[in-house]
Amino acid sequence: MSTSASVSVLIVNWNSKDLLRECLSSIRRNCADLAQQIVVVDGGSFDGCAEMLASEFPEVEFVQSKDNVGFGRANNLGLTRVTSEAVLMLNPDTEIQPGALQTLLGELRRRPDAGIVSPRLLNTDRTLQTSVHALPKPVRQALDSEVLRRLLSPYSLWAPPSNFAPTETVAVEAVAGTCMLLWTKTFREVGAFTPEYFMYAEDMDLCFKVRRAGHRIYHVPTAEVVHHGGASSSTQGNSFSAVMIREALNLYMVMNHGRHYALAYRLVTGCSALVRLMILAPGLLSSDSRQRQERKAALARWWSVLSWSCGQQKWTTRYVARERQVVE
Repeated sequence: MSTSASVSVLIVNWNSKDLLRECLSSIRRNCADLAQQIVVVDGGSFDGCAEMLASEFPEVEFVQSKDNVGFGRANNLGLTRVTSEAVLMLNPDTEIQPGALQTLLGELRRRPDAGIVSPRLLNTDRTLQTSVHALPKPVRQALDSEVLRRLLSPYSLWAPPSNFAPTETVAVEAVAGTCMLLWTKTFREVGAFTPEYFMYAEDMDLCFKVRRAGHRIYHVPTAEVVHHGGASSSTQGNSFSAVMIREALNLYMVMNHGRHYALAYRLVTGCSALVRLMILAPGLLSSDSRQRQERKAALARWWSVLSWSCGQQKWTTRYVARERQVVE
């Protein structure tokens, strides 16, 4: 690859116009020399970002999807416009810090086996945000907890703890789709994002495909990106998100490991939800008002997950396993 490779920045917007403005401003300030192309895809939100971009960021290429086709498909739609050697997939609720893109591109260039490089993510208050993950497995997902992460993180069975903070670039199993840099050729060769996903798990699926193609995933802590986090999906509700995450992970299991693997995931997830309900329910009456509301929300969330594991949340079929389509 050329040592003077340029980068196309690909951003999917959904009801995040104001955050998108700050994201683009950070690109202008900190990496305009590298980000020679910026493509923004609006996933059917029609939130005014088209007008904002035309007025304030005329250099941005804008693609309007008439429908909310999901994160992965919207990125695939934007990929058809990408012209640079490398592509940076970036959430609209992020701000690139000085030197971050330069560092990421440097790591991508100097590591021939690199498939994806990803930065350290920071919360709005600049505290550490979890961005390194382990690829999904049934028991790993069902029993996920911070205690187990801390106890078992040295072993391949488990995911890194939330305070995982290496000082140098390290190979990992998977990284969050919030910010990923990879060669455009690699992205296209692995088939981009699998279009059957609507939301959640598409980043894990991409990491799996990149690793299967013989590349490695690198976490680069010396590059930092602020991720304000969750603004686009915060209105969906806890139960909705909890069920959609499980549905997406179930699809991941089916597509990458087979239906028996997915059945095992659904079974252990249901058992985990039942145990959590049994632990939470007795303390409901003895809690103060604030704790009672939190417990009620948790009970509703885990009841939805248990119901999903028994095949009762049929509405999820509206969002997943759709046929491939090209959105004009």
